[in-house]
Amino acid sequence: MRFRHIAVAAGMVGLLCLPAHADGRDISRDTLPANDGWASEGEGTTGGSAADAAHVHTVTDRAGLVRALDGGSATPKIIRIAGTVDANTDDDGDHLDCADYATDGYRLKKYLAAYDPRTWGAAKPSGPQEEARQASAKKQAERVELLVGSNTTIVGLKGAVLKGGSLQVRNATNVIIRNLDLRDAYDCFPVWQPNTGGLGDWKTAYDTIWLAGSTHVWIDHVTLSDKGHLDADEPTYFARNYLRHDGLLDITNGSDLVTVSWSRFADHDKAMLIGNSDSATGDRGRLRVTLHHNQFESVVQRAPRVRFGQVHLYNNRYVVPGDDYRYSLGISTESAVHAENNAFHTPGHIEAADLVKSWNGSALHQTGTLFNGYPVDLLAIHNAYNSGSERDLTADVGWTPTLHTKIDSAEAADREVARGAGAGRIP
Repeated sequence: MRFRHIAVAAGMVGLLCLPAHADGRDISRDTLPANDGWASEGEGTTGGSAADAAHVHTVTDRAGLVRALDGGSATPKIIRIAGTVDANTDDDGDHLDCADYATDGYRLKKYLAAYDPRTWGAAKPSGPQEEARQASAKKQAERVELLVGSNTTIVGLKGAVLKGGSLQVRNATNVIIRNLDLRDAYDCFPVWQPNTGGLGDWKTAYDTIWLAGSTHVWIDHVTLSDKGHLDADEPTYFARNYLRHDGLLDITNGSDLVTVSWSRFADHDKAMLIGNSDSATGDRGRLRVTLHHNQFESVVQRAPRVRFGQVHLYNNRYVVPGDDYRYSLGISTESAVHAENNAFHTPGHIEAADLVKSWNGSALHQTGTLFNGYPVDLLAIHNAYNSGSERDLTADVGWTPTLHTKIDSAEAADREVARGAGAGRIP
């Protein structure tokens, strides 16, 4: 028995000492290469690469991750995640489910009965069950919201998974997140909003990664999905899908100078929102984001949807779902999307005209687009087929990207992204 314990301990030491890359290179001190998108502007993005030995952590559970994050401090730090870290756990590491968070008499069945539109009407929910829902949601938020501070690098070791958590980069600068599989930021307590979308809708709380008021952020070779609890498998209440997930990666509240590269967004409804409100005019001159060599697979919408920002979208690969697809590129208020050499794969009933949706947008620059292997002009197609419901877009977005890596043909990028995007695929 003693020898078995020694062997297990030795195995754990070996795991914790593994480098973050298969060839022995320690990627945890990597910095964003020069000219690699908006996050390379100025002094670039270095994350926690300057961390001293005392602030290099390898974590295997939520408690260790919370200690390493240090309350979102700005101290330079490197956090290496090993194995699977479950954010829905108590201080002893025991898993928590929705019933463990429910408090003050909250029950879904009671909530549905209280706010059924046929009896409650169109007023915002209030009263005992809504108050109980809020208290229950607060308990879950205390466990799953993980605050990432400035000068931080988070990397996954081989096969690392963070499930159930929401990494929140709020009012921070100089952050790197790489090589990590993030999945199932599951909201136990969605709120009913009667006046949303005409019929009402369910609103959820947690983005898998949320950038709010943050600058110089590099997200690279991550995989983000709802794996574990797909929204498509959830029931329907009040004639609306009972959604449990918000965005995979939302970039809002004046965030700026962000590069998202070689990542995989999968099996989700609303993937990426850049700019959260038409009325947030303070976002003008911000929300500068580069998206390159990413794969959007079975994503219903928002890949991305953009307000205000100058967004460079190049060499991305789209695998459009067969069911419930809405659009990929959302062109919204004062957005300036410069799209180059992106490839789209769709089932037969999805047309090129379905790929772009405009809400009060005015411009889209696009070149080199492939649609099921054929070159298309998305701008011309959008303007020809919007049926007058949307105003025509112009090609003048008012800027030309200068910070970028080599821009490949859409055909070449399509192959490379299929092989190389996502966690565990850093070359």
